[in-house]
Amino acid sequence: MDRIDLKILGCLQDDAMMPVAAVAEKAGLSTSPCWRRIQALIEKKIIRRRVALLDANLVNVPVTVFVTLKTNKHHSKWMTTFAREIAKIPEVTEFYRMSGEVDYLLRIVVPDVAAYDNVYKRLISAAELFDVSSSFAMETIKYSTALPLNYAKV
Repeated sequence: MDRIDLKILGCLQDDAMMPVAAVAEKAGLSTSPCWRRIQALIEKKIIRRRVALLDANLVNVPVTVFVTLKTNKHHSKWMTTFAREIAKIPEVTEFYRMSGEVDYLLRIVVPDVAAYDNVYKRLISAAELFDVSSSFAMETIKYSTALPLNYAKV
């Protein structure tokens, strides 16, 4: 990767539907070389996929809940089963295995508290858990899917 690739990645992180000609102009290239670079970034799996970011309010999931989970089970069979079951819950948009006092962290989006209660019931039936703690986001201060590119090796 070089600085031109980083410019291309920056453009696509900002707007994945940006026409190649516009990306090329911002990166200082003509269209064909820019398209080839994008294809190379896809082949190298630097660009994993292109997605549409939706407005949570307009698709009726304005409530974000961060859920911390603790378990007494720390073996691969339990973890594999648990991960498979959690992955089936569409309201879970992010799922992390953590270090420290919390074992797992989930980001869940729902229309309201009643919908979260239904998700909670699915969570606790997915596997044996020691503790489930929920925190409702009151306000989104910053939300971005863009990764910082200043650490990329050029």
